Amino acid sequence: MEKLEDILALVLKIGAKDINDETSPQNTPSWDSMNGLLIVTEVEKNYGIKFTIDDILSIKNVGKIKEILAKHNLN
Repeated sequence: MEKLEDILALVLKIGAKDINDETSPQNTPSWDSMNGLLIVTEVEKNYGIKFTIDDILSIKNVGKIKEILAKHNLN
């Protein structure tokens, strides 16, 4: 999931090595509501998918984003 980590690092302005499945808005100060929307937009654009509203509302951490990508057969 190096591509995902690169997207998150760029949007959140943190090191890719600092990102793990537990990275979330609760433990990452730069993950605010605006950056949350940017994450969704960048992931959709880079992976060629469309998140459902339920998918977006369920994103609580990086692990959940990976689950959504797996649902689209993207690993």
